[in-house]
Amino acid sequence: MRIFVTGASGWIGSAVVPQLLDAGHQVVGLARSDASAAALTAAGAETVRGTLDDLDVLRDAATASDGVIHLAFKHDIAFSGDFRGAAEADRRAVDTFGDALAGTGRPFVLASGLAGLAPGRVATERDVPAPDGSAPSIRQTTAQAVLALASRGVRSSVVRLSPTCHGEGDNGFMAALTSIARAKGVSGYVGDGTNRWPAVHRLDAARLFRLAVEKAPAGSVLHGAAEEGVPIRDIAEVVGRHLDVPVVAVPAEDASEHFTWLGDILSMDIPASSALTRELLGWEPVEPGLLADLDKGHYFGTPAATTT
Repeated sequence: MRIFVTGASGWIGSAVVPQLLDAGHQVVGLARSDASAAALTAAGAETVRGTLDDLDVLRDAATASDGVIHLAFKHDIAFSGDFRGAAEADRRAVDTFGDALAGTGRPFVLASGLAGLAPGRVATERDVPAPDGSAPSIRQTTAQAVLALASRGVRSSVVRLSPTCHGEGDNGFMAALTSIARAKGVSGYVGDGTNRWPAVHRLDAARLFRLAVEKAPAGSVLHGAAEEGVPIRDIAEVVGRHLDVPVVAVPAEDASEHFTWLGDILSMDIPASSALTRELLGWEPVEPGLLADLDKGHYFGTPAATTT
């Protein structure tokens, strides 16, 4: 298949592209910079220059392809405080893809998230989020809109990714947690640290996206969770051991001050199952789990760019 991928040079996309190419697919990646275009060309993909705001570019690329994997999101403006603006831009892009693919039976795979889906219990693929009107819930509404495209003749699916997609080169939550521990001189967890986060290695996540675009039935919800829930205290202990700093409990009321922007989500208990995904697509994660990956040491070399 000829597959159009947004976010193709990003953390997950740069693993998805070789997965697709190795499976014999052609890949066309959206590139918003010369550096991204060069990286995609070096990987063996074609490029289309543009951004998520270039709706004509997105429509034409989708129309000319046999399927779409949508990984891009405006993380830069989201982290600067305009999450709603980023989410609304994402929804416009999704609607453009939906219109371009309607009636074709072609696949459209959207990257979404597991965080906050069913706090305090193990979330499954059957769980339906309840949007509350907040800015983050716009993404949940967008995911539901993608699933609804099945009724318009699109083989749509949504991959809900773990908040931690780990691996060498990661500059996400685990890198941030490590950076905070280095700066504070302690490796912290919130409360008793028994709250759990699902996790997946980026290479296992990439394989899931390939399987989704190849064979996920229309309207499928898929969970990118190789591990159902890793206790945050266990993560803190590995970080503390590698940085040689004490491991300490941070009271919930002090979490925002200690962990800054990471405080709220680090307090959440958000385990998630991927049993239905594995049964449906035959997806079996094979890469190291989160704690084993942390123990490899690559998170503890050069300090991450993330600041506290």
